[in-house]
Amino acid sequence: MTTSSVFDLALPGIQKLIPYTPGKPIEELERELGLSEIIKLASNENPLGPSPRVTDAIKQALPEITRYPDGNGFKLKTVLAEKYGVELNQITLGNGSNEILELVARTFLTPDLNVVFSQHAFAVYPLVTQAVGAQAQEVAARNYGHDLTAMRAHINDKTRLVFIANPNNPTGTLLTADVLEEFIASLPAHVICVLDEAYYEYVDPAQRADSIAWLARYPNLLITRTFSKAYGLAGLRVGFGLASAEMSDLLNRVRQPFNNNALALVAAETALQDQDYLQHSVATNNAGMQLLTEVFDTLGLSPIPSAGNFVSVDFGRDAQPIYQALLKKGVIVRPVANYGMPTFLRISIGTDAENRFFIQALRDVLNHV
Repeated sequence: MTTSSVFDLALPGIQKLIPYTPGKPIEELERELGLSEIIKLASNENPLGPSPRVTDAIKQALPEITRYPDGNGFKLKTVLAEKYGVELNQITLGNGSNEILELVARTFLTPDLNVVFSQHAFAVYPLVTQAVGAQAQEVAARNYGHDLTAMRAHINDKTRLVFIANPNNPTGTLLTADVLEEFIASLPAHVICVLDEAYYEYVDPAQRADSIAWLARYPNLLITRTFSKAYGLAGLRVGFGLASAEMSDLLNRVRQPFNNNALALVAAETALQDQDYLQHSVATNNAGMQLLTEVFDTLGLSPIPSAGNFVSVDFGRDAQPIYQALLKKGVIVRPVANYGMPTFLRISIGTDAENRFFIQALRDVLNHV
């Protein structure tokens, strides 16, 4: 009788998968170093905390958590449809926009197909590709951003998906609307463009692409957005996809019916209508971005211009010792060596107090490391 391990029974793509590594939690650093004052600027979270309107809505919904949530998310979809000018049947709700990325991979990929994405792009793209056994084609970046000409050249008869993050994470680079639409228009009908706009709300309105209007022209376009960033709901995990009714129907066949819990649905519906909070979030981010980039300039460092709520900074040497030294001072940032950027750290924009705490810690570290 032959024996094998459970590992041997797994799909080949799963066997080789290296799980996504999230930013270090504050509690973990507290346990490791016993620090009492810690700031986390590692995971591109909203530093303001949730909107008071959201917390009030959650409190009012608490008595109903004994019931299953609305598996179709009708109320949230209704608010989304009104805001973005789409039909209910064009919306797919996700447990964060990450789940939409997984759903599109599960729906459209097979091991004999391939996916095109950029170097230095979001780590989840290769993960969802590998998990279903499809082939990944990573295309070299240009100035740390998407080289759309090169990406188009890599598309062939076996290409089913192309992932584009705009703004891109972790580099913060932004594609212009005309260049981006020209690329989407050039795609053959058998290639689905997944336009990941997780940081859309932080983009200067003058530079934003009116991407949702493109849905009427390109049935092979899927737009993903999230409530985790500007809306401050990262802990509740709510995202959504906008696409043609036909594509959305397919994604919703794969989606689990209760993938958004009841409190998350209420919170997202309320957050979407709280424009004062959203404007405050964006203003806080803009002020923090200006402060940090000015300081980096005085320190002789090289940040990548960012359209998101984070900035990646080149230290010109292995950034891991700087990362570790910052941890000892109670500052959690994000190393991005796994993105092919070993000399960079990514810093999320915090409150003014958090940003200044980080700046002082960084000055101290650079004087000693």
